[in-house]
Amino acid sequence: MKLFLSILFLSAVAGAAYFFTRSTPNNTDGYPQPNGRETVQSIQSKFDSLVLFRLNEDLEKAGFSGFPESISILIFKEERKLELYGQKNEHPILIKTYPFTAFSGKLGPKLKEGDRQIPEGIYKIEYLNPNSSYHLSAKVNYPNEFDRQMAKNDGRTNLGGDIFIHGKNKTIGCVPLGDEAIEEVFVLISHIHPSPIEVIISPRDFRTNPTRPDIAKISWEDTLYQRVAQALTAY
Repeated sequence: MKLFLSILFLSAVAGAAYFFTRSTPNNTDGYPQPNGRETVQSIQSKFDSLVLFRLNEDLEKAGFSGFPESISILIFKEERKLELYGQKNEHPILIKTYPFTAFSGKLGPKLKEGDRQIPEGIYKIEYLNPNSSYHLSAKVNYPNEFDRQMAKNDGRTNLGGDIFIHGKNKTIGCVPLGDEAIEEVFVLISHIHPSPIEVIISPRDFRTNPTRPDIAKISWEDTLYQRVAQALTAY
């Protein structure tokens, strides 16, 4: 009986320790830090076949027999969705649409660090992070040249950065898609990057709703939204 109680006690202690280490975040974003040992290649080894299996029907419908050789990404804040396109014969073809799993901020561009805004404009994928605390992530190159020039004209500094497309279901200015979705997006990007991958982030889908938001804090929203709307005409 004593032996049984001892085993039961030790099991309870071990279980509590496991729960504590699993549920106690190691950073302020609420998720444990990854171990840092993953690489883009190791993620490809883990997920390539699975992603191809998941996307098989979507890729076939879009006319692709495997990973596209070129992709682009459209992000719409009002609709809270990301559209993934593959290039075929120099024409973009929609492969899949992913809903946001969370949202922060409002319509309008990012202006400063800590404003919780998702940027708006025409960007590129800067790099992939296989050790993200949000499962996996892809960095968007905010601030771009246009952002920096507008900030200079306005006299603004401290524009912020670290804008990612990532997994999980929380955000303070990034684009969260959930873990399964970011696995797919990450893998497709990984087979193309460092070749340029266009990322258009728009307040809304101007192809279906051309009304442009009036942003009180700036005077250059018409210039920004004209550029974004023109870029969307290719899709």
